[in-house]
Amino acid sequence: MAPRKSSTGGRRQSLLADDAHLAALGVKQELRRNFSPLSMLGLAFAILNSWTALSASLSLALPSGGPTSVIWGLITAGVCNLCLAASLAEFLSAYPTAGGQYHWVAVISWKRWMPILSWITGWINVFGWMALVATAGLLGSQLIIGIISLYNDNYTPEPWHQFLIYIGYNLVAALLNAFGNHLLPYINKTAIIWSISGFAIICITILACASPDYNSGDLVYRNFINNTGWPDGVAWLLGLLQGGLGLTGFDATAHMIEEIPNAALEGPKIMIYCVAIGVCTGFIFLSCLLFVAGPLDQVISSPAGPLGYILYHATGSKAGTVCLLLFPLICLLFAAISIMTTSSRMTYAFARDGGLPFSRLFARVHPKLDVPLEALALTNLVVLVFGCIFLGSSSAFNAIVSASVVALGLSYGIPVAINCLRGRKMLPATRAFILPEWFGWFANLLGVSYVILTTVLFVFPPALPVTGSSMNYCIVAFGIVLLISMIQWFVDGRKNFTGPKVELDEHVLTAVDSPVNVRAASTVQRQLDNEKAEALEAQGGGRPSAGELSEKDV
Repeated sequence: MAPRKSSTGGRRQSLLADDAHLAALGVKQELRRNFSPLSMLGLAFAILNSWTALSASLSLALPSGGPTSVIWGLITAGVCNLCLAASLAEFLSAYPTAGGQYHWVAVISWKRWMPILSWITGWINVFGWMALVATAGLLGSQLIIGIISLYNDNYTPEPWHQFLIYIGYNLVAALLNAFGNHLLPYINKTAIIWSISGFAIICITILACASPDYNSGDLVYRNFINNTGWPDGVAWLLGLLQGGLGLTGFDATAHMIEEIPNAALEGPKIMIYCVAIGVCTGFIFLSCLLFVAGPLDQVISSPAGPLGYILYHATGSKAGTVCLLLFPLICLLFAAISIMTTSSRMTYAFARDGGLPFSRLFARVHPKLDVPLEALALTNLVVLVFGCIFLGSSSAFNAIVSASVVALGLSYGIPVAINCLRGRKMLPATRAFILPEWFGWFANLLGVSYVILTTVLFVFPPALPVTGSSMNYCIVAFGIVLLISMIQWFVDGRKNFTGPKVELDEHVLTAVDSPVNVRAASTVQRQLDNEKAEALEAQGGGRPSAGELSEKDV
C-alpha cells in the first residue's frame, strides 16, 4: 500500500506549483498565500454582498422601472454576469496572477497592439476598483442618514454630513487593511456568516411582522413605474444599474489569486460561485422587501430611504428598524474592507508591471506589514477625491455607482471580446477550467453584448430634464482617467511598458492541473532561478544563493 500523503505535504505541493506557475509568468511571489478557499469566497461575497447592495440601492431602480426593473433587472444582470464570470474563469485558470484582466489582454492580443490594449485595460480596471471602494462608504452613509431622518422629521441632510460618514467608513477600512492584514482571512469568514445570517433574519422578521398585510404578487413581479422622464424602455434599461452594482466586482478573486493555494483550480470556482450566490440571495431578499413595502410611491419619496422605509413599514417599530439595519450597515463595512484590499492589490499588480506613474513606489510590499502600503494609500487618496463629488452634484450617487459598474464591466468585456475575435483559440488547451465550446461562445457573446449596452446606458443622466447638478458625472470622471492614461502612455508607457510576460510553459500548466505532480513546476522554478543567478553574476554582483533569489520559502 502506498504511503498516505499528509495534508501538510499536499498543501506544500500545491504552493510549489502555484509559485512556479507565477515564476513562469515572470511574476515573483511576494504576498503570502494565507487565504483559504472559504475565506476567499467570503471576501468575494463580501464585495458583491448582493442582497445588501441591491436593497441599499433601491433608489436606482424603483423610479426607473419599478418592481419589474428591481426583480427582472436583477435576473437579466445575473445571467449576463454569470456568463462574464464563466468567461473570465477560463483566463484565471490559465493565468492566475493579481493583474487579472490587463494581464489576460496581454496574453491574447495581437502582438502589435498588445502594449496599448493591456495599458488601457489596466487603467480602466484600477479606476473601476477605486470607484467601487467609494460605493461601499456611499451606501453606508445613505443608510445612516436615513436612520437620522427616521428619528427626526425636521432633519435636513447636508452634503457634508454624508461626506463625513463616508470618510469614516473608508478610514476604518484603510486602517484594518494597513495594520490588520493577518486578520483579513478571519474578517472575510465572519463577513459571509454575518451576511447570510442577516439575510435570513431580516427576511423572516419582516414577513412575520407584516403578515398578512402583503402587496400582491402582481405588484411585486409585474408593476412598472417610470418617474425619470425617459421613454419607458430606456427607463427600464437604466434600472439595470441596480442589478449591475449588486453583481459587479467578482474579479476580486483574480486580483487576490496570489494569496490562495491551489489557485488555478480554486479561483475559477470561487469566481462563479460568488455571482450565483448573489443572484439567488438577491432575488429572494428583494422579493421579500417588495411584498412588505406598502405603497411604492411613499417608498420612493421617503426621506428615510427606500430600505429604511420598507423595514419601518413592515415592523412598525423604529428601534426594530434600526436593529435590522445594523446587518446591512456592518455588511457594507465588511464590503469596504474587502474592496479596498482588492483595489490595493490590483493597483500593486499594475504598478509591478510598470503601468502607473511612480510604479516602483506603488509596487512595493511593506516588509513588516506584508501589504502594498503605497498602493493602499493611493487608493484612499482617489476615494477621497471621489467623495468630493458629494459636495457639488445632486446625482453623485448615480455618478459614482455608474463609474464603478461601467469601468469594471469594460475590463471584463475587453479580454473576452479579443478572445472571440481570435476564434477562442488563444488560451492554452491544458488549463484546469474549460467551458464546452458551444457554451463558451454563447457566454462570451452574451457577456460582451451586455457590456456594450450598459457602457452606453449607464453614462446617461438618471432623469430628465438635465441640469448642471443633476448630470451624470460618470462620463466626466471616465474621460479624465482616460486622458491621464493617454498622457502617461506618450510620456512613459510607449517607451517602457511592455506588459506582463505572456508565454507560459506547458509543464507548469500540467503541474497545476495535477497539483500532486509538481516536479515539472519545480524544474521550471529552478531553471528560472539559475537564469537570474547567471544574469546577476554576469553583472559582477556575484552569484546569489537560492534563498536570496526566492524571498519567501514555502
